[in-house]
Amino acid sequence: MAQKTISMDLAQQVRQLSIDKVPIKEITRRVGLTRKTVKKYLRAMQLLPSQVEDNSATVVSDKELAVIIYNNDVSPLPGKRIENLIKHFEDAKNELHKPGVKKQMLWAEYLSEYADGYKYSQYCRLFMKFLKNSDPAFHWEYTPGEFIQVDFAGKKLSYIDKRTDEVVWCQVFVGILPFSGLIFCKAVASQKISDFVHCINEMLKYMGGVTKTILCDNLKTAVTRADRFEPVFTEICYRLSDHYNTTFSATRPAKPTDKGMIENAVNIIYTNIYAPFRNETPGSLEDLNGYIRKWLDILNVKPYKGNSESRRDIFERNEKAVLKELPASRFLSKKQKEVTLQRNYYIQLPDNGHYYSAPFEYIGQKLGVYYDERSVEIYFNNERIAIHGRSSTEAKYVRILEHMPANHQHMEETRGWTIEELLRKAGWVGEYTRQTAKRIIHSSIYPEQNYKACNAMIMLQKKYTKQRLENACRRASNVARPTLKLIRNILETGLDKVPELFDEDKTPTPRHGNIRGPKEYK
Repeated sequence: MAQKTISMDLAQQVRQLSIDKVPIKEITRRVGLTRKTVKKYLRAMQLLPSQVEDNSATVVSDKELAVIIYNNDVSPLPGKRIENLIKHFEDAKNELHKPGVKKQMLWAEYLSEYADGYKYSQYCRLFMKFLKNSDPAFHWEYTPGEFIQVDFAGKKLSYIDKRTDEVVWCQVFVGILPFSGLIFCKAVASQKISDFVHCINEMLKYMGGVTKTILCDNLKTAVTRADRFEPVFTEICYRLSDHYNTTFSATRPAKPTDKGMIENAVNIIYTNIYAPFRNETPGSLEDLNGYIRKWLDILNVKPYKGNSESRRDIFERNEKAVLKELPASRFLSKKQKEVTLQRNYYIQLPDNGHYYSAPFEYIGQKLGVYYDERSVEIYFNNERIAIHGRSSTEAKYVRILEHMPANHQHMEETRGWTIEELLRKAGWVGEYTRQTAKRIIHSSIYPEQNYKACNAMIMLQKKYTKQRLENACRRASNVARPTLKLIRNILETGLDKVPELFDEDKTPTPRHGNIRGPKEYK
């Protein structure tokens, strides 16, 4: 059980009696304390500078005395050992903030220098007390909608490329509204300008508004010259500021306390997204972001510890209404390139070497290409003639069928035919046409050899109409092995219009006076 503290008046009496050389036994009698208690407080008072340097009765305030006797109940005795530890703590305090540095590592370095040093548990206890007294924390008061903090997480996430089975590592962008604690997270290929802009666009869309300031670390993408008073931002940040009617601000170099909320948000992301995600195996960047969004939404609606409200609840109630409205369109930052359309009606981009098609009519023309990580737009005389989407799993040649000449389109269609597709097209004409198509396809050992003949038979509907083609296939239904030539001959000669013998004559009998009715046969 902890011992009760004594009043400062009584503590000052104990100190004064000790200075006057009164024995401990007499001190205990005069102040009414036990011998053990008096010795404990006298031992603590030895840390007072006035008492250590000389034996004079220098005045010590109640505050100074309280710090000694109350906050150092288990303080080590003064001496060379504790002096060496304090000296070590002065350097270790700065080292502890560096990435990957742990107290275990600092303690090992301390023991290598001082063999008689403290054990690890005592080292940690004294270190925490040292930090508490030497590094006080500042309490921030956040205003709704004032600013949002952004940064890239130190640890990356990955996906397995479906085409190559390679592991692709991605950067993870994190943003947080300090007032409500609402968090945003997205994975991108890199920290380049195009990905940074994409993350800002997606973050503001997720928040549903714009804060007065966007506070970021000194990223190369955002800051060209770091300075604690006048940092210089990149051109893209100034353009983003103009588009979204906001401002960019940067933290002081090497001052992690300036971005405490985003540092904490990154750790929260590690626990609530990285950890549950460890058992997932996405096959593309899009799949990866799908998993992230799933766990992010769960995190933002999860109630705070000891509170029934979540980040999303506080944001919706207090912060969403004070955010600035988003502009009508998102910010677009595209690279520009002028190219000549090649004979194969493709243009090539320098960033990944992939090819994108344009209408073949513009072969040999100078075209303007505007592109980013998400899309490719192709212009001729300021008129857009083609647009392509981009993804992490796209093929090397990205084409649109309509950009190809007619004969090339036919070649492309032929290469992509399947039995199911051909039978489906034949079924749109009629059941007899589908049956005939099926018999034509399977009339040889290799069905692929009959794809062209089957498709040509189906295309006869364009010349002779669907009904005539269906009638021709009906007439050929009793033929053991129908062919394209047979169906074409039936249509050319008009046999599809001639009734077959087994057809029922549905022509009504004309009325005539000489024709007897049923009553004549009764």
